[in-house]
Formats: sequence, structure tokens, C-alpha cells
Amino acid sequence: MGLLDLFKKKDNKLNHEEIVPILPDEIYKHGVLELQDVIAPSALQITPKSLNLGEKILRTFFVISYPRFLTTGWFAPVINLDKVFDISIFVHPIDTTAILRKFQKKVAEIESQRAIRMEKGLVRDPKLDTAYEDLEFLRNQLQQAQEKMFDVGLYITIMGDSEDELDKAENEIKSLLEARLVYLKPALFQQEQGFNSVIPISKDELAVHSKLNSSPLSSIFPFMSFDLTSDKGILYGINRHNSSLVLFDRFSMENYNSVVFAKSGAGKSYMVKLEIVRSLMFDADVIVIDPEREYEYLAETTGGRYFNISLSSQHHINPFDLPIPREDENPADVLRNNIITLVGLFRIMFGGLTPEEDAIIDKAITETYALKDITANSDFTNMEPPLLSDFELVLSGMEGSESLVQRLSKYTRGTWSGFINRPTNVDMNKRFVVFSVRDMEDELKPVAMYIVTHYIWNAVRKNLRKRLLVIDEAWWMMKSEDTASFLFGIAKRGRKYYLGLATITQDVADFLNSPYGKAMLTNSSIQILLRQSPVAIDLLQETFKLSDEEKYLLLESDVGEGIFFAGTKHVAIKVIASYTEDQIITSDPSQILAIKKAKKELEEAEMQGDFSFQTTNEATQ
Repeated sequence: MGLLDLFKKKDNKLNHEEIVPILPDEIYKHGVLELQDVIAPSALQITPKSLNLGEKILRTFFVISYPRFLTTGWFAPVINLDKVFDISIFVHPIDTTAILRKFQKKVAEIESQRAIRMEKGLVRDPKLDTAYEDLEFLRNQLQQAQEKMFDVGLYITIMGDSEDELDKAENEIKSLLEARLVYLKPALFQQEQGFNSVIPISKDELAVHSKLNSSPLSSIFPFMSFDLTSDKGILYGINRHNSSLVLFDRFSMENYNSVVFAKSGAGKSYMVKLEIVRSLMFDADVIVIDPEREYEYLAETTGGRYFNISLSSQHHINPFDLPIPREDENPADVLRNNIITLVGLFRIMFGGLTPEEDAIIDKAITETYALKDITANSDFTNMEPPLLSDFELVLSGMEGSESLVQRLSKYTRGTWSGFINRPTNVDMNKRFVVFSVRDMEDELKPVAMYIVTHYIWNAVRKNLRKRLLVIDEAWWMMKSEDTASFLFGIAKRGRKYYLGLATITQDVADFLNSPYGKAMLTNSSIQILLRQSPVAIDLLQETFKLSDEEKYLLLESDVGEGIFFAGTKHVAIKVIASYTEDQIITSDPSQILAIKKAKKELEEAEMQGDFSFQTTNEATQ
């Protein structure tokens, strides 16, 4: 309607002085946009078998028959189908007195039929006997007010873009229900009434009912779904089946460990960093071994501490450090365990040891500690531990150690001497600590990760606190039996020290083919599978007993999507972060550069006194 239509003029001439404005109620009401105008479809066509609603085709069914017994959760497979459909259940109570009168009449009929068959000498009819027993039992339950009767209407409306899609969904739902002896029929020539019965206006226009007592009726409720959550904990993601929250507290489960498997770029580090941020808010200390320097920005943002472990780094860890024995620990056992751990370290450093070399190394370590007056009977709480050069000195004086001394020289005097031949100068006095080994040579990464993990383990045993240890790219530690064995030991013993171990890997084959990798998997309460490569999917399917649908779900998942396991239950999950969390934990290089550039521009503007400066970069909007 144009503006001039709102005015009335005389003699059909447009004279400004003669124009009289009017706003009738009819014109006003015609222009008002109501709710039904917004939600109404563009077109509607009703056919005997379906209903065309805009661009969608709908078909409504009703249940006509139930089996003699209904088990709890029989309707759950239908509800959890990955299809678009609506379900409506109408429950109409029946007066108990009226139904008892009908039952009395029905029981009399059945008794009469049984008596006639007996008089004629016919064989007993099992159907009549069963019906009689069921009616008598139900009648007793009704008389004792233990049961009530209801007229129940169960309607399902499926939706699709084409008739073929509808037929496929219909066959799938029918096969699921008929396997449980529940039978459906389409609402032929009643599609309009069926649609009105399913939409949320609480009108039962179909009125196709079955009589059910309380027990079988209760088996339909609640709408069981793939819920996997607990009463407390952090948010891991959204349930892709029903959009419920996947909430868990790893420290309330039987053990505190988790494993994350995903291909590169599937969002595994993003998901773990999100868990770290949320765990810090729940008073948990977090320690990370970072092989790719992905956690540096997160450590800076959260006020944590970041240590770069490399040949040229200023941060050093002395593997001969000894933990302070706790009140319930024997110093001799602490020293003995540390010696065994060091033997494993030298086995990695030397690329393996013969039994003779193993014995020489063990004896040399003991004598090296004794050189600093550290023995099983001494109080080594405040004693200075030896260095690798002290060990070399002792080893060189032992018979048959020439080859070992030669191989050790590169760690004490050669190219790698700056790595571990110095006193420890790192301090884990922050709630979030990251050890990065990205700049360490690949040949030395297993050694570095072993030393760092051992140092962390000693710090964890020192005092009891809720901690989470994250080992990213854990397949590095699966390469060596000693590192894998040490990691498995932490997974088994961590619960005693309130430590949860989170291992992340993209090389699934290396991890699972290790005997320690499979053992760690069984000792993890939480397992998370994100998008997988076709190369690894068969191994994962066999290990986790995945169905073909779950297998293809992992192959086709988007970034941050996968399957979340907690015990024997699992659901499809989608990781979702808030805007602020995303800015802190993102691993996207372009996004990180944009954030750093915006931050630099903002700092320069503030230094120049231009407080009105506003960046147009998306990272700061």
C-alpha cells in the first residue's frame, strides 16, 4: 500500500490543502504481522498418503498393535534415529470401575469358551488360557489400585525432501518397531488430522488408541537418549544426538586418565586446551609436555610458566635429581626407584644395552650417588645431586666401560653437552606449566620427554594436589620400550597422587601396536576419538568395537567432532568453545598472527597516547 492510499482527496485532484489523512482500523490491522504469518508455510497440499508443507513432504503413522510384554527402552532406537521426525503421545485415563465391568464380562466369555471346549473333549487352546491368566492378573492389579488403564495414542510424523526419502525413513522405523512386535499404519486419508495431532497444540484429532496399563505405558517414558553426563565436572562438548551437554569430572571416576586419538588438523590439541582452561577454573594444576610449541600463548595468557627444553635453551633439568621422600616412603626405595629410572634413561640414550652393560650402568649410578654421600641409609633431602659428568668420571674408572664412556661423551663434552649436564634451574611454582621440546632434535626428543616426565613425576610425588598431566604427541614416547613403560607406570600409579594423565596422539598405529599403549587405553576412564584417516580407522574399529555407522562418522566428522567414551558408554560429541576461549586456545596460524598483530597495534596506539584507537581486525572485534 502506497503512502497516497492513506489519504482521501476531493474531486480526484491532488490538492495539498484539500488532502484529509485517515487511518482506519482495517488498514492498520491489514499491515500487522502476526505469529502465524511468520511460521505459516508458503504452500500446503494434502494427499491421501502424505502432506506437502512448503518444500517438505510429511507422512504420519499411528501404532495399532503392541506385543504382550514391553521392555524398558524399547522406543529408544526410534527416538535416537538420525532422522527428522516428530512424535506425539496422548494418554487418556480410563475410569477403573468402567474397565473392571468390561473385564468381568470378557473373563466370563473366555471361561465359557474354555468350558465348551472341555465338554466337547477338544484340546486346550493356549491362546484362551493365556488370555484368561492375563485378564485375571490385570483385574487383580486394578482392584488393588496397583495399576490403572489408559487409552494411548502414539503418532509419528516423518519428514523428507522427496517421496523416496520418506519411504526409506518409513521402512527403517517400521523395521525397528516390527522387530519388537510393534506395528504401524499410515494415516490414510487422515494426514491432516495426523499432522494436527503431532504438532504441539495438544489436540488428538486422529483418536487411534490402544489400551495400556501403567507398566507398559511407563516403558515409553522417559524419552531415553544417548545421554552421557555426570552431575559435576567440566563441559567437554555437546551431544550430537540430542544437543545435551557432555559433562564429566575425570577426578570422580575410577581413574583420572584419558586418551585422545585424531588425525592431524582434527582439533585434538584444541579440545585438550579447552579442557585445560576449564580445569584451571576448577582448581586443578595442569602440566603439559608440548612437542610443537602449541601451548605457549595459552601459558602466557593464563599466567602460567613456559620452559623451552633444547640444546641451546637456558632451561635445564638434571636427571640425577632425587625427590624428597614423603612421610610414608622409605628413602632407600626412593633412591632405588630413581636408579632404575636412570638405567632406563641410559638405555634410551645409548640405543640399547647388553645385560653386561646394564649391570655396569647400574653399579656406576649407585657409586655416583655415593660420591655425593647419597646412599640408602643417608638423609639426602638437602644434598646436592651429582651431574652427568660425575657419572662419566665414575664410569670411566670401571672395567669394561670403554664403549659406554665413548658413547656418553657426546652428552658430556660433545654437541649435546648443554642439554642434561647442568643443574636443574626450572621451578614448577605455577598452576599451569608447559615444557616445550619442539626445538629439540628429533633424535633427542624421546630422551627429553623421558627426562621431563621423570622430573614432573618427582614433583607430583612431592606434595599431593589435584593435577592434570597432558602429553601431546605421545607416540614419541611409544617409540622406546623404556619411555612407554615409564608412561604406563604413571598411568597406573597416578591416581594415588591425585594425578590425571591425558595422552594425545595422531599416530594411532604406533600407539596401539605398543603393548603399553593398549594397556594405557584400558587404564583410561575417558577415550576420545576425533576425525580419523582411512589408514587408521580399521584398527580403531577393531580396538573400540565400533559399528560401521560409527566408523563412517569418524571418517566424515568435521573439526572438533568425534566420539566420546566414558567407561562402556559413548556418544557422538561436538567440541564448542566460547569466543573468549577460542581466542586463547586457537591453533590456527592465521588467527594467531591476526591476534598478535592486533595486540601490537593496540599497544603502539596506547604508547602514543591515542586511546581512541580502534582496530578493525576481526580478532579484536
